[in-house]
Amino acid sequence: MVGAWLLLWGGLALGCRGETAFLRRADDSTGRCTYSFTVASPVEATCPDAGRVPELRAELAALAARLSRLESRERVTGGSGPRGGEAGGARDSQQAAPATRLEAAYGELLQANGSQMCTAAAKGGHWAPNRGVGVWGGNGPAWSPPRAARAGTAVRGAGSAPAHPAPGPAAAPRWDPQPLAYQELQSERTEVPVSRLLEETALGRPGSEDSAGCGELVWVGKPVVFGRAESIAGKYGVWMKDPEPVPPFTRETTWRVDAVGTEVRQLFQYEAAEQLARGYPAKVHILPQPLESTGAVVYHGGLFFQPRRSRTVARYDLRGEAVTAEREIPGAGYHGQYPYSWGGYTDIDLAVDETGLWVIYSTEKARGAIVLSKLDPETLEIRRTWETNIRKRGVANSFVICGTLYTVSSYSAPNATINFAYDTATGTSRALSIPFENRFRYLSMVDYNPAERQLFAWDSFNMVTYPIRLSRP
Repeated sequence: MVGAWLLLWGGLALGCRGETAFLRRADDSTGRCTYSFTVASPVEATCPDAGRVPELRAELAALAARLSRLESRERVTGGSGPRGGEAGGARDSQQAAPATRLEAAYGELLQANGSQMCTAAAKGGHWAPNRGVGVWGGNGPAWSPPRAARAGTAVRGAGSAPAHPAPGPAAAPRWDPQPLAYQELQSERTEVPVSRLLEETALGRPGSEDSAGCGELVWVGKPVVFGRAESIAGKYGVWMKDPEPVPPFTRETTWRVDAVGTEVRQLFQYEAAEQLARGYPAKVHILPQPLESTGAVVYHGGLFFQPRRSRTVARYDLRGEAVTAEREIPGAGYHGQYPYSWGGYTDIDLAVDETGLWVIYSTEKARGAIVLSKLDPETLEIRRTWETNIRKRGVANSFVICGTLYTVSSYSAPNATINFAYDTATGTSRALSIPFENRFRYLSMVDYNPAERQLFAWDSFNMVTYPIRLSRP
């Protein structure tokens, strides 16, 4: 237990306000491999005072004072333990008894507060050292032993060698006071799969402080590959999850369309993304009419897509396996009139965000500039339309987050950017330069999933996700 707590403090000692997660791996006192990491607190701007556990602090302060007095007495008598000198043998034997009692009291104190320590570690808090004794503020108390262990006990801290036992069975532990110039530390602990932690940065993980609520896109992480299409039909395509599914489907149900071909009718259904990675669909839906390009999305139990060679948008009900709504987008270009820069008949592109369903297109009246319309997801009626000043052929792709349209600069440059944003709330656009990596050099689809707070993309046979970070609203 002592070694495990020292390992925890070693892994957390990164400074208050760390900007990225720090993963540390080391053996604990039993030789088992242990991982520890820290991230910035999502709820505390600064570390509050640790004065919420006065009783434990008083006990630990008294213990520190007793240990200090014991060390002072040992120095006066010429050393610690039975090796303090020939004339000190009698005094050593007298000191051994109180030292033993002190150790016993120390152990009882730790045992009595053991359950509170585990609770505090699980919930998070802040660490404020007090002359070698640690106190948790926030949700409960914890402790940190002095640098010297009890006699005969080897203690291992994170990245440090085992401490050697003091000579002799009755040697009293030495108190090694620490310098007073401490740095306050702050952390929050959350259980996550280690593989996911290694792949993603904490700042882009869904549910973090910077991703909570709506805000402006400020960061896009590196792509994480979930699956790969093996046939030529999967050179480009679309894959997605429903952010608002209806039974029997869930948020884990994954959908995929390989979009190369003249008669694209197959919609592959997977129970989870892991099944997609293995390449075995649970079901294959055959659409009543072929879709065009990679603009389809799944939302509220339906597949929304553009039927081939038309300016219409259709809703395919995933439970009833039939088209339940179809509507023409007035004046919308189609089949190569106003595509994205990579081509692919991407004239009409559907998108989903926190506010609902959108369609991205252009018209002759808009002279090739992007037009953005909000759709009713049941009837496909256009509720409102915005005309931007962003040329559709000049960008590689686009998506919508919190009512703002974002565009990608290039589908093939390895170091592309999110280069424009159009805010429907204000009707204004602005230039951006947010790094965006095209790892496989052929980005044919990118969409936002508001439930997972990630971008889903198709990059030259590869189905990938991008973690994102939003500013505070």
